[in-house]
Amino acid sequence: MTIFDELKARGLLAQLTDEEEIKELINNGKATFYIGFDPTADSLHVGHFMALCLMKRLQMAGNKPIALIGGGTAMIGDPSGRSDMRTMMTKETIAHNVECFKQQMSKFIDFSEDKALLVNNADWLLDLNYVEVLREVGAHFSVNRMLTAECYKQRMEKGLSFLEFNYMIMQSYDFYRLFQEYGCNMQFGGDDQWSNMLGGTELIRRKLGKDAYAMTITLLLNSEGKKMGKTQKGAVWLDPNKTSPFDFYQYWRNVADADVLKCIRMLTFLPLEQIDEMDGWEGSQLNQAKEILAFELTKLVHGEEEASKAQESARALFTGGNATEMPTFELAAEDFLDGQIDILGVLAKSGLTSSRSEARRAVEQGGVTVEGEKVTDIKTVYTPERFVGEGLVVKRGKKNFKRIVMK
Repeated sequence: MTIFDELKARGLLAQLTDEEEIKELINNGKATFYIGFDPTADSLHVGHFMALCLMKRLQMAGNKPIALIGGGTAMIGDPSGRSDMRTMMTKETIAHNVECFKQQMSKFIDFSEDKALLVNNADWLLDLNYVEVLREVGAHFSVNRMLTAECYKQRMEKGLSFLEFNYMIMQSYDFYRLFQEYGCNMQFGGDDQWSNMLGGTELIRRKLGKDAYAMTITLLLNSEGKKMGKTQKGAVWLDPNKTSPFDFYQYWRNVADADVLKCIRMLTFLPLEQIDEMDGWEGSQLNQAKEILAFELTKLVHGEEEASKAQESARALFTGGNATEMPTFELAAEDFLDGQIDILGVLAKSGLTSSRSEARRAVEQGGVTVEGEKVTDIKTVYTPERFVGEGLVVKRGKKNFKRIVMK
C-alpha cells in the first residue's frame, strides 16, 4: 500500500486538487509540504494530533514537512470561523510559544539535518508595507469570489471587518513565500481552511504562471479533530505540566464507543491490518480498544515508560489497587475548620466539583466514593491524619478522581 492509499484508508484526506500529481509527489518522497499552527498558547493540545501524526507519516515516507507558526498573523488575531476576535499577543509571548511548540513537535517530527523546517510567518508578514500588499498580492484576488468563502459568509450577518477580510490574503501569501523560498509544493489544512488554501494555490499560479507546481489537500473530519482538543474542563495539553500523562491517558481511555476505532485508525501508527481486525469489536472489547488507543497516544507524546505507568494506575484504580500515578491534590492546614473538613469541602477544594452545592448533589445522588466506599452522608468529615502519606482516593462518578493528600 502506498502512503497516499494509507492516508485515504485511515480517513485523513478529503478534498484535494491535482490528485495524480499529489500521489506522484508523496508516494515518491518528493513533497515539501506545510501545515500551519497558531501560537495562541505555550503548548499544543490534542486537537493538533491529526496534523502532527500526518506530518510524521509523510516524513517517514521521505517527504519534507514545514511547520509554519503563525507569529505574524497572531499579531492581528485570527478571526477565521469565529464569533469573536482572538486576543492579540506581544512578540515576546509569541516567541515563547513558538519555542514550546518546537520542543513538542520534535516528538513527532525529525528536524535534524534539514529533514524538516519550522518557519514563522512573522519573518515576512511584519516587513510588508501596505502599498506592496495591494500591488503584489491584492491585485490577484476577486472580492466577489472571496465573499463566497464559507469563513466569510458566516461572519457577514454580524459584520465583517476589513481586518478579517484580509486574513485570506495573508494566508495565501504564506504559501506563496514558502513556495518561493523553500520549494514548498503542497499545503495541508482543515476543512474550514479550504478557501484560504485555494487562494494560496491560485496566487502562486497567477504570479508565476500556470505551470507553477502547488497543490492543496484538506484533512477529513477536521471539526472532530478540533473537538478532540476540548473536554468539559478545557483543553487537553501535550505539555505534562498542564496535563499529566495520567490525565492524558484517561482522556483517551474515556472516548466514546463510537469514536474509539476511528481515533485508532486516524491517530495511531498501528498497522491497518491490525486495526481492520478490530472493526467488529463491541461490548467489553471496546474497552480493550480504548486502552490500546490511550497507551499508543500517551507513548507517542510522553514516552513508553510514562504510558505504562499511566496504564497501570488506571487499571489499579478500577480494581482497587494502588494507582500511584493518578492526579493529586494537596490540602493545606487552612482548609480544615476545627481540625476537620467535610466531604463537600474535599470535593469542592480539589476541583472534583465546581462548588459545594454541586458536591452536595453528587453525594446525594450516590456518585461519590472515598477509598472505594460510597459516601451518602453530606456531613461526613475527615481529620488531617486521614490525608497523610498516600492520602485518600476520592471519586466523583466513573471518570473523575483524585488522590487527596496533605501539603
